[in-house]
Order: sequence, then C-alpha cells, then structure tokens
Amino acid sequence: MWVYVLRRTLLLIPIFFAISVVIFSLIHLVPGDPIDSLLGPGSSKGDRAELLALYGLDKPLPMQYLYWLKDFITGDMGQSIIEKQPVADMIFYNLPFTMRLGLLSLAISFFLGIFLGIISAAAKNTFVDYIAMIIALLGVTVPAFWLGLILILAFSVNLGWFPVSGSGSFSHLVLPAVAVGLGGAGLVARVTRVSMLEMFNKDFVLLLYAKGLSRNVIIVKHVFRNALMPVITILGLRLGWILGGAVSIEIVFSRPGIGSMLLTALFRRDYPVVQASLIFLTMAVIIGAFITDIIYSYADPRVRDVYK
Repeated sequence: MWVYVLRRTLLLIPIFFAISVVIFSLIHLVPGDPIDSLLGPGSSKGDRAELLALYGLDKPLPMQYLYWLKDFITGDMGQSIIEKQPVADMIFYNLPFTMRLGLLSLAISFFLGIFLGIISAAAKNTFVDYIAMIIALLGVTVPAFWLGLILILAFSVNLGWFPVSGSGSFSHLVLPAVAVGLGGAGLVARVTRVSMLEMFNKDFVLLLYAKGLSRNVIIVKHVFRNALMPVITILGLRLGWILGGAVSIEIVFSRPGIGSMLLTALFRRDYPVVQASLIFLTMAVIIGAFITDIIYSYADPRVRDVYK
C-alpha cells in the first residue's frame, strides 16, 4: 500500500511543473500587463521601463519563470503588483470562504446524489425513478451560475428567505452551496443508479433473497456497499472541481473567495495573484484525483497490485 502511495505522490511532481509552465506562459502571452494599471495618464516610456525593471518584467520570459518558480517552491508566492500585499496572505484570507462553500457543496452532492440514486434504482422504471432522474439530469445540465441567478430571484428577491449576496452568516452560504452542489448531486445520482442496477443483476443478490433477507436490508447493506466504488471516484474528482466551480458562483453571489480574487486579478493583469490562484485551483483538482486513487486502492487491492 505504501509503495503505491509513494509512487502516486511522486507523479504529482512532474504534473506540478507542467502545470506551472502552462499557466505562467499563457498569462504572459495575453495582451497587456499590470504596468498598464499602475501608469497614470501622461506617463513616459521611461516611467514604464522603470516599473518593468522594478518588477522583473523586462527580463526574458524563461528567466522570469525560473525566478518565479524558485520563489514559489520555497514558499514565496510573490507580492501583488496592484494591491502591494503578499500573495500568500491574500490567498489565506480568501481560502476559508472558498473551502466552506466547497465542503458544503460536496456534502449536498453526496447526500442528495446518493439518496436520489438509491430511490431511483430501488424503484426502477416507476414514476419515482423518472422524477429522480429528471432532477438529476437538471442538476447535470443546468449551469451553476444560471441556477444561482434563479435561486436568487426565487428565494432572495421574491421570498426573502436568504440574503442576496455577502458572506456574513450561514444563511449567506446556503444558496451558493445549493447552486454548486446540485450539479454534483445529479452526477452522483446517475452513477449510483447505474452501479446499483448492475449489482442487482449479480448472483449474490439472488442468493440473499433465497436466504430470506428483506429487500431493504439487501439494498442498503449489500447492494449499496458494493456499488460505492464508482461513487467514490466521482466524489473524489468533484472535491477538486467544486473548488474550481465555486469561482463563478462567488461572482454571482458577490462572495469573497479565491474565485473573486482571481477574477479581479485577471482584469488587472496582476500576474503573481493570477498565477498562484490558478495553480491552487488546478492542484486542488489533481489532489482530489490523488485522494480518490488512494481511497480506491484501499477499497480494491487489485488497483494497487498493478504497481507491485
């Protein structure tokens, strides 16, 4: 088991370097730079050259990348060119808001998705099955930002049950979490349904019926437990994607977080903030997949046996 974990961990190193190269290159290839935001009207070319040299933007791109990578690996994410604050402080300030939103969204995806998947599989080809799958399909297909706007209109503007924006209390978190979590719930529900229906066709289920076990016991204790493997995979991947998906929702609900900070930095071409934010969000997806692999290998020894 530890050999498998070690090898999977070592694979993260080249992935990180590849991601850092792509992110750094793409940001610097976009027209414009943060100096445009700093220079006032009537600034001369000399003023621009002085600021470029001050922030190291006058050096060749490969050299800029090496300097930035050396600092990043040692824990120095740089300083925001526009805000004049350490990027690490800005991320650590906004991270709790994004994490709370992401974890609550993940909980909604898990519990609602599992519930819909179980009742859909147990009531196959009935009215209940059709309704559950329609809800799951809507969750998968409807964009989170559009759903967020509908939720604001229905539950904030018309009913007044929840705040329109902000992050002051738990009530501010409900609608954004529902908007993000419903997409994952729909995916989990469909995977759970398919996996459970596959388990129902196994010979051991027929044997359990022959032993006199009730249908509810067979579904919950035996079929559901064996159908969890694909669901674990989906939830592990959703762990990272939910953090990334929270970006648009933070904008819709005017919440602080990594997404709001990233969008503001993109408009200002604030390179250090954009680079650190994108790497954080990308690595969240990769680490989510990594955690999924570890859990999956623990549950199914055949996976880790491949690396022996």
